[in-house]
Amino acid sequence: MSFKNSYKILYFGGLMLLSQLFISCYSFTGSSLKPDVKTLSIKTFPNNAPYNNPNLSQQFTVDLQNRFLQRTNLKGTTQTPDILIEGEISDYQISPTTISSPTMSNQTGNILQAAENKLTITVKVHYENAKYPQEGFDRTYSDEAVFKNDLTIQQIETSQVKIATDRIINRIFNDIVANW
Repeated sequence: MSFKNSYKILYFGGLMLLSQLFISCYSFTGSSLKPDVKTLSIKTFPNNAPYNNPNLSQQFTVDLQNRFLQRTNLKGTTQTPDILIEGEISDYQISPTTISSPTMSNQTGNILQAAENKLTITVKVHYENAKYPQEGFDRTYSDEAVFKNDLTIQQIETSQVKIATDRIINRIFNDIVANW
């Protein structure tokens, strides 16, 4: 066997070994959770905002639970969990963002109307990791959805709330699981 052939075998063998090493270190779920972290408990996030959307607490909690249970190998538990996530919805408000040109009204003169409104949702999160306590945190997450003023309150609460809460849940998930 020639020196060139031996070199090629060593080179490709080394590449294969190195690639196996990298693959074993990376989880294709995108999770950087340690293998000994196996259980999760997400408590109900009560809606303590001044304006209370009656479905928000339950929907947010279920969506957060689903995100973790579907995208990680964690199992839900009510016993002593490795990971505990709890918190509250602390703010939920709709406010105007863009004012349209005044319109004339027979009784009041010029009236300013909101052309666009903004829904803002704020959630406080407490995260504990029983196996790695240094990873725990308390953080506040806030997001918004801007929409035209022609939506009804029911349309806002089905479409715009979903947009804002999905973004918040994504950031919570990334902060806990992906360590981003």
